[in-house]
This record gives sequence, C-alpha cells and structure tokens, in this order.
Amino acid sequence: MIRLLQFLGAGLSLALVATEAGAHAGAGAHGGFASGISHPFLGLDHVIAMLAVGLWAARLGGAAVWVLPLVFALVMAFGAALGLLGMAIPAVEEAIALSGVVLGLFIALALKAPVWVAAGIVGGFAMFHGHAHGTEFPGGVGLSGYASGVLVGTALLHLAGVGLARALRGARGARGLQGTGAGITLLGGAALLGLV
Repeated sequence: MIRLLQFLGAGLSLALVATEAGAHAGAGAHGGFASGISHPFLGLDHVIAMLAVGLWAARLGGAAVWVLPLVFALVMAFGAALGLLGMAIPAVEEAIALSGVVLGLFIALALKAPVWVAAGIVGGFAMFHGHAHGTEFPGGVGLSGYASGVLVGTALLHLAGVGLARALRGARGARGLQGTGAGITLLGGAALLGLV
C-alpha cells in the first residue's frame, strides 16, 4: 500500500507538470490555488531542489523523512512572507540554483547527517525558494489560495523524491540514487551558470 501511494504521488507530480505548467501560460484565467500549485513546477531549479529534499530525506531515513519536508515548507512560507513584504534578500536565484548543486552532491555522495543538521541546511535553502515564490506572487489571484497551492505543489515534489528514493532500493538502486544525485548536481550547476 505504501509503495502504491508513493507511485501515485510521483505520477500525480508528473501529471501536474504536464497539465498545470502547460496551462500556466494563461495565468489570468487561474484562481489562486491553481496558479500556486503550478508555480513550483515551472522552474527547473525549483523542481530539482524540491525533489532533492525528498530524495535526501528518504536516504537519511527515520524522522528525516517527515522533518526535512516540514522544515522546508515552514521556512519557505516565512521566506515567501518576506518576499511579499518587499524585503530584499541578496543572491536569491543563485542560492536556489546552489541548493540543487549542494543537495544533489549530498545524495550522490550518500552523505549522512544528523536530522537537525540536515534540517538546518534544507531550511536555509527553503528561505530563498520561499522568497522567490513571494516576490513572484501574481496579482489578481487570491493570496491564501496561491500560498496553499505552492505548499501543495512543493509537498508533491518532496513526495515524488521520497517515492523515487524508496523505489531505488538495493545495491543497484543505491547506484541509481547516486546517479540521480549527480544529475541534480549537474542541472543545478547549469542553472547556476545560467545555461538552463
């Protein structure tokens, strides 16, 4: 049953990428929730970082599976509030891209860390992701619906990462997970250099 839920979460995430992101071009026609849920899927740098949070959380196991996504969501909401208030944070886009590089490396190298250290790292990156979401808030849609949608979209990406990590079990799966981490690192590096 758990494996079924993991695959359903991953499938739903992929479906949302195809339907919501494609439909986002007409943002004025969307309500706040629909616009918000699609937002995390619209930037490759956001997608890879949020998948990486789920992958690393599952790789660490135990309480990290729920602590890391929860910390990310809470700190992201705080960062979004700062963005909405117009409070500047330097190097937001660079930090978002760097989050993919760093988290991808942690996965590729099978880095183990205490949950509180991992939560601090994830929370630090979440501040930048949230700030970007807050500053990119589309006028003309409901703020509470938009914020709820962003949180749900983020959770779906985290769930997809956890599901993928759990699907990649055993020695062959561990190599696949490390390869996925390396791919995330490369994509994050490309984003950091402005190549994607």
